[in-house]
Amino acid sequence: MDINKLFDVKDKVVLVTGGGRGIGLMIATGFVSAGAKVYIASRTASVCDKVAEELSRQGPGRCISIPADLSSLDECQRLVDELSKHESHLDVLVNNSGTNYNESLEDYPNEMFEKVLNLNLTRIFSLTQKCLPLLKAKGTMENPSRIINIGSIDGLRPPPQTTFAYSASKSGLHMMTQHMASQLGGEGILCNAIAPGAFRSKMMKATLDAFEEVIKSQIPTGRIGTPEDIAGTCIYLSSKAGQYVTGAVLVVDGGVSSGAKL
Repeated sequence: MDINKLFDVKDKVVLVTGGGRGIGLMIATGFVSAGAKVYIASRTASVCDKVAEELSRQGPGRCISIPADLSSLDECQRLVDELSKHESHLDVLVNNSGTNYNESLEDYPNEMFEKVLNLNLTRIFSLTQKCLPLLKAKGTMENPSRIINIGSIDGLRPPPQTTFAYSASKSGLHMMTQHMASQLGGEGILCNAIAPGAFRSKMMKATLDAFEEVIKSQIPTGRIGTPEDIAGTCIYLSSKAGQYVTGAVLVVDGGVSSGAKL
């Protein structure tokens, strides 16, 4: 066993959706820091371009921006077409793009429920489907390609907030991950999900601004998740160390879902 290469992802080709901010940026930063070639996609081109420039400057890996609105099926296809102009294969697909909406059960608008489900679940299926040729190009049983879907602990238990579409989409994403894993394992592709708890993302900013100390008091480890926590989990799943893991939902929440109330 070569322990020095157990978590090696150097020179792997990685696509991180929603890589311009929040958890996606944490993940992209981790891969670039580990020497990977990382493509990031997000809706706001200026943010995506700026992040790619900054991460490439930090190195030692590279970061390339491909702005795309992944709520659109056509944009999913355009993203894959653009990626295919530069790469003949894809080692790791991280499906991180997502959105949320909070409203009472009585007043939750149908269009927002559909919007959340579309981006958080339907288009993850669409993009994964379109990336399959690139994932299969070099994926083997000995050196598989990886799909990592970013779910949520809100897909494991009912959240206290009235985010009905979000929890439904993340629960569905966890099951879709397991279903995909059962189909793709024999084709040299591993598929896993990560269910994060509290991290400093745009989605959680308002909540943390108002209730950070309360939230930390209810997390067994007593802290908010760090970039190293989420990036390290993705690197594990993408490396030799995670080569026998597929169909898993890895919970990265400081112990919240083990019984604490949050």
